[in-house]
Amino acid sequence: MTPASLLDKLEEVVIGKRQQALWLLVALVAGGHVLIEDVPGVAKTRLVKALAQILQLSFSRIQATPDLLPSDITGGMVYEPSTQSLQFRPGPIFHQMVLVDEINRATPRSQSALLESMEESQVSVDGTTYPLPEPFMLAATANPVEMAGTFPLPEAQKDRFLLSFAMGYPTLEEEQQMAYQLSHADPANDLVHEISVDEVLRWRREADSVQVSRPINDYIVGLVRATRSHPQILLGASPRAVVQWIRALKAYAWIKGQTFCTPDDVQALMPVILGHRLIIQGGPRQNVFDERQRVLREILKEIQDSVVVPVESLS
Repeated sequence: MTPASLLDKLEEVVIGKRQQALWLLVALVAGGHVLIEDVPGVAKTRLVKALAQILQLSFSRIQATPDLLPSDITGGMVYEPSTQSLQFRPGPIFHQMVLVDEINRATPRSQSALLESMEESQVSVDGTTYPLPEPFMLAATANPVEMAGTFPLPEAQKDRFLLSFAMGYPTLEEEQQMAYQLSHADPANDLVHEISVDEVLRWRREADSVQVSRPINDYIVGLVRATRSHPQILLGASPRAVVQWIRALKAYAWIKGQTFCTPDDVQALMPVILGHRLIIQGGPRQNVFDERQRVLREILKEIQDSVVVPVESLS
């Protein structure tokens, strides 16, 4: 199965969300994690679970609540009567595809339990480090409209997500098609394992060989640095954004069948790479989701227009 046919299959399960499926696949191939911020009921969980099922990845879902403990995520030491000793019992983080649903409902203490796994693909408990399975990917969802009783992610943790995007409501035609399709048979029930884990790891190796020229590198650096001097941005993107942008860029170009990256590829990734990393000065409140997205789009367009696009040979 090619990346294009995989996206076709995902679009059968989540109608009209091919672009969101593409971003999810980019994150997987790039070895990163995704944050999906949107209202309930727009198929965030459905999309992630469908990808895991097609790729034969072990899947777990963690429902974040205020009483969720770090050990509920990582696992912990449990007394084993047969051996009269403490043994480590792995938590749900020990899967290849992990969905943390409504991550902003977990307390900061539990949210921080995810940091080591996201950054280093490992978990440390009682002085012992346990590696996570390969490939490992974490997808977190956040509800941006119900803020009572929630704990917004700190910027340091948001920065660890490779990409962030919204699902959006379907169009009239898409919603009609979805209602008709689901009234007969749910295509998610017919998904079969079509790609092995070894194939996914091969995809990652091939994507890593995609060429990123010096002008493209400099273009990305220029865009990131421009976020730090924009008058409407209180906190711009970190150097980590540059590194993760290049990783995502290689994966994006590879999925498109390219052996090198172009300025158009850079610009296509800009909203999903930078959107969750910026703090807007004097902008709308975090819970005014649609308005914040509109302001972000305007700011990113201004930044894109302010940086010279490289015109040297890119191949």
